[in-house]
Amino acid sequence: MTKIKFAVAGLGRIGKIHLENLLQMSRVKIVAVMDTMEESKQYARDKGISNVTSTYEAMLASTDIDVVVICSPTDTHADYVEMAAKAGKHIFCEKPLDLSLDRVVEVLDVVKDTNIKLMIGFNRRFDKEFKKIKALVSEGAIGEHHLVKITSRDPGAPPVSYIEKSGGLFLDMTIHDFDMARFIVGKEVVEVYAKGAVLVDPAIGEAGDIDTAVITLTYADGTMAIIDNSREAAYGYDQRVEVFGSKGMVKTENNLHDSHQLFTSQGSQGSLPLHFFLERYAEAYKNEMSDYIKSLENGGEIPATGNDGLQSLKIGLAAIKSLKENRPIKLSDIDQSHDVKMLK
Repeated sequence: MTKIKFAVAGLGRIGKIHLENLLQMSRVKIVAVMDTMEESKQYARDKGISNVTSTYEAMLASTDIDVVVICSPTDTHADYVEMAAKAGKHIFCEKPLDLSLDRVVEVLDVVKDTNIKLMIGFNRRFDKEFKKIKALVSEGAIGEHHLVKITSRDPGAPPVSYIEKSGGLFLDMTIHDFDMARFIVGKEVVEVYAKGAVLVDPAIGEAGDIDTAVITLTYADGTMAIIDNSREAAYGYDQRVEVFGSKGMVKTENNLHDSHQLFTSQGSQGSLPLHFFLERYAEAYKNEMSDYIKSLENGGEIPATGNDGLQSLKIGLAAIKSLKENRPIKLSDIDQSHDVKMLK
């Protein structure tokens, strides 16, 4: 069996997860890795990868590559995707593709022209709990969908230096929830109304962002989704989804460290949720890459496309505009000229 030759650009937390998962897949061969940090380059060498470069250009030119996995900082994504596409490489890119709609559309045009397969890393689509909810909704188990409720709260805020470059809460954190809101019910969002505050860390506010938010999304058919976010939940990583319909409701609770429940005369207690996304979505990361490889091998549809990334970015930019102007924003009012710098 001919193995698919992969290269990985960027060995931060996500890059290391993808590298580890790819190394366990029999249909894959890692032929190159790129990172600017010596510690990360040594990490790759310790995994048996000899072709390790310091620049993306050198990695692309170093050997024959079928697929590039892009896990570098957000501000490199668009350029790296464009370069790989023009070189005829298939691409898996972590979200977001860029913080500018105009630049995303520009890159997606290149992807279309070169006929390569681009997948965006919306890993939650591949979580077994959320896939089950989507399947039940699609089967009509709850009748006609009326409401989606998504809770997404991190166990702790990232460094302010990261927040300043990531696009902020809506484009770094909530963007996953925007994708889930579309994915779970298979509907497009037409309006966004966002409220937010700085309740966790004043330094986040000083950096121009918020750490707590509630967002109401309206779909094209008038049904709605409600998302609540916090950068810090004292009890761990809070990830819950509920869909309510005309015939019932389906929901998924948090994944816990274990399922025990202790009952005593003082009350009852159980385990906390898994600490963060690395633990909570470990299997989802494996599944998303495996499904992408299957789509490359059999010519099937890409499970999370560039357009999925584009639509989630539009919703995120609309949320930023809504927060700033304190009013609902139609997605039709968000055109290609919008980007995060202009809205803030």
